[in-house]
Amino acid sequence: MRKQWIISLALIMMLFCVYAGAFAQEDEEVSIVIYDQNGNAITGENAMVDEDGDGQPDETPVPEPTKDPAAPVYQADGSILLTMSFTGDVTIGSNIQYSGASIFEKELKKQNGNIDFPFRNVKEIFDADDLTMVNFEGTLTISNEKNPKKADYSYLFRADPSYVSMLPDNGIDTVSFENNHANDLGEQGLKDTKETLLSAGITYASEDEPALMTVKGVKIGSLAYQTFDGHYDVIYEKMPQDIAALRQQGCEVVIVSYHWGDEEDYAPNNNQVKLGRATVDAGADLVVGHHSHRINPIEYYNGKYICYSLGNFSFAGNNKPKDMSTYIFQIQMRVKDGEASSEQFRIIPCRISSRTDYNDFTPTPYTKDTNVEAVLRVLKENGKKLEYVVEEYPLNWLGEE
Repeated sequence: MRKQWIISLALIMMLFCVYAGAFAQEDEEVSIVIYDQNGNAITGENAMVDEDGDGQPDETPVPEPTKDPAAPVYQADGSILLTMSFTGDVTIGSNIQYSGASIFEKELKKQNGNIDFPFRNVKEIFDADDLTMVNFEGTLTISNEKNPKKADYSYLFRADPSYVSMLPDNGIDTVSFENNHANDLGEQGLKDTKETLLSAGITYASEDEPALMTVKGVKIGSLAYQTFDGHYDVIYEKMPQDIAALRQQGCEVVIVSYHWGDEEDYAPNNNQVKLGRATVDAGADLVVGHHSHRINPIEYYNGKYICYSLGNFSFAGNNKPKDMSTYIFQIQMRVKDGEASSEQFRIIPCRISSRTDYNDFTPTPYTKDTNVEAVLRVLKENGKKLEYVVEEYPLNWLGEE
């Protein structure tokens, strides 16, 4: 009896060991070495995964390479097609001449602190193009040092440098930065703003600092000027030399921005028209303007477009402007053998606010035909005296409905 009990106990212990070993194998990390065709073990960064244990490396998805925005993208005929977007004034932050919370900061609080709110309704448009440029009118600084020449001005704009993220995060690539508010906070504010833009990957163009970019293999140069205080004569002398210098540096596309004209004007004055056309004659591929806070018509002169004013865009200088209409100017340029031609353009009529009762600084494309027609009517009515004004303002690209 005792012998049978010992035998039974031994059998139970053997079975326990078998099951324990099986469970131990399940918990044990199994290392399967994969060998290459020469019999060498593949290790380190080149080690392969063999989850199914068949001794062969499992197939793993190969990640797609990161797309380089500067790499050439050729059409069938060997040309490169660029789609670019342009807007008017972007002014964010506070007017430091007023005490208390600014209208922009109050709106930012309503938007739960989401600094991207100004461009939420146009981000998709800007993300879809190859280059987006806005006129940045203000400063990005914490400096309190007012420009002594502007101490008694009603508007001095300053925004926290961290706000710059709203530009690259919403598809904006570059800015024109030669305007009457760029130096509101003196030399320190100007320096801080330029450094902040560059640190965020945003190139800027000012009178003495062209912006250089390579997009889809095309080198683009951008120039910017302001015409105030009798500055026209200086520009007429300087601008052709600056364009020639960009061409010598290999720029295939040259864009020139002007901060010019009179506030609240719906049409360019004679000085603007003369300078705009002279800029094309000097070799510019596109001329874009702003400052009047109003939209102006477009000319097609010697195969190039001149947008006299793109009006306001995201404009925190006024929460109830008299006119809240604007438009995004989009152009397609074809570049081949180092030369650019204007393929076609379209406009996207917008309200500078997502609301109709006040300006919330969020540009929003119009959807109602009556609003779109109102923008077209303003452009056509105010372009009747321009010799080279465009006949129509397309809302879609050719072939699109």
